[in-house]
Amino acid sequence: MAVPKKRTGHSAQGKRRSNWKAAKPELTTCPNCGAKVLTHTVCTACGTYKGKVVSRKAEGFVEAGNEAPKAEVKEAKKTRKSTKKAEAKVEETKVEEAVVEEKVEEVKAEEEVKAEEAETTEEKPEA
Repeated sequence: MAVPKKRTGHSAQGKRRSNWKAAKPELTTCPNCGAKVLTHTVCTACGTYKGKVVSRKAEGFVEAGNEAPKAEVKEAKKTRKSTKKAEAKVEETKVEEAVVEEKVEEVKAEEEVKAEEAETTEEKPEA
């Protein structure tokens, strides 16, 4: 195995590494939305490439081939699960609202009773 005879100096090391430069990536503007985009890539803002709709982010995206029915089934399953969860949350909030309304009614009833007692106590000294 080769081993250097002498240590490389700082100057020689720097000269050797002087050609290691970072290049700026080429950016272009998206013709659809005007956002800055790397060349030869899909626009992350609007989902188009060379004026064609490519990504699901874009409006009017249609999946090609046999994949469309599977995607629809998956979306339907997701919506079922999410709707069940949403319905459960709605029911919970309805129950909580009912409990809160009952407590409010109880407090109002107690306040009415206290007001009536206060009225009766005020009337007794006068008589």
